[in-house]
Amino acid sequence: MTETPSLDLAFVRSQFPGLQQGWTLFDNAGGSQILKGAVERINAFLFEKNVQIGGSYDLSKSAAAALMEARTAAMHLVNARRPEEIVFGASSTALLQNLARAMQSQLKPGDEIIVTNSDHESNIGPWDRLQAIGVNVKFWPLNKETLHLELDDLAPLMSERTKMVCVTHVSNILGSVNNIRAIADFVHARDALICVDAVAYAPHRAVDVQAFDADYYVFSLYKVYGPHYALMYGKHELLEELDTLYHYFYGKDKVPGKLEPGNPNYELAYATCGIVDYLSTLGEQAGETGDTRAKIEAAFAAISAHEAELSERLLSYLRARNNCRVIGTTVSDSAIRVPTIAFRFDGRDSTEICKAVDEHRIAIRHGDFHSRRLAEYLDLTEDGGVLRVSMVHYNTVEEIDRLTAAFDLIL
Repeated sequence: MTETPSLDLAFVRSQFPGLQQGWTLFDNAGGSQILKGAVERINAFLFEKNVQIGGSYDLSKSAAAALMEARTAAMHLVNARRPEEIVFGASSTALLQNLARAMQSQLKPGDEIIVTNSDHESNIGPWDRLQAIGVNVKFWPLNKETLHLELDDLAPLMSERTKMVCVTHVSNILGSVNNIRAIADFVHARDALICVDAVAYAPHRAVDVQAFDADYYVFSLYKVYGPHYALMYGKHELLEELDTLYHYFYGKDKVPGKLEPGNPNYELAYATCGIVDYLSTLGEQAGETGDTRAKIEAAFAAISAHEAELSERLLSYLRARNNCRVIGTTVSDSAIRVPTIAFRFDGRDSTEICKAVDEHRIAIRHGDFHSRRLAEYLDLTEDGGVLRVSMVHYNTVEEIDRLTAAFDLIL
């Protein structure tokens, strides 16, 4: 069996200029640092191609080619079938609101959409608002004993009127990975679609929308080492059937443009190329000589191995304390969790602990992280909510040790 190559952390950290500010950054689920290469792509577009697409002149053609390069990079990033299956937008929240709006003509009073109570509000609120047009919204509850979404709990909620099941790939509090392919198979067997919020998954693992058989799949680029922007994958035949959000003459064939009113932000979309360039380099450093997609997969294999080491370092410390409750699994297995770890210290206010950690120039966060329904369901809203340490691959074991040493002083 081939050993997973380790990351060259000196190289990795050199690609993120924001790491040079004297802070240990463990609030990455709120937003990762941006790659130097992504910023360079933004600047290149603004300085060299900053015109509207669609013109006959060479510079406009160059701008259009850059946008297509961005869609192609995103296609490789998620393993879509074609670049036109990529929709860019301001944020995951905005893209999911747009998707709900673009589906309205397909929905009739009495149709059903199922959401979970473990998602970020971005993948609940837009669907819940469809009750105004007569859609019935049902909640698939997290199992309080296992802290997992169980298909046995989904089954009785589904009927012949169920049109969509909306679910998160990873909870941004629990850190647990949901088996999207198993859920997709279950949902598709009952003639419904699946919409996945992957904001908390995409920074950590290789996304493969074909393997997942996701119908819609959304995440934010600013959580995946890019600028404050987002993308949505949709199966092409489904994107064709959505209502236009643009001008009336953007018809069925205008995919994905009809879902990007006012056109995408070209320079931020172009930054996607910088993300894929970086992942390809990591894949090459891991020994992969294949195509772009193969390099991305090799990069994430190295990333997930390093992140499992980070998770275990922190979890072993938290497990050893008799005054700490980890919210979610305490196992660091990368197949079942990402390095987003939420916990509480008995009898201590999370707000005050967070402020004390600030004094050590270490950035963590407390609260409900816009997963308020889950926090309320698990009775985690009091005393500042939960503490969350969210790591990514540019973090180090030494940084974990710095954090745990700070906890020892504070507690």
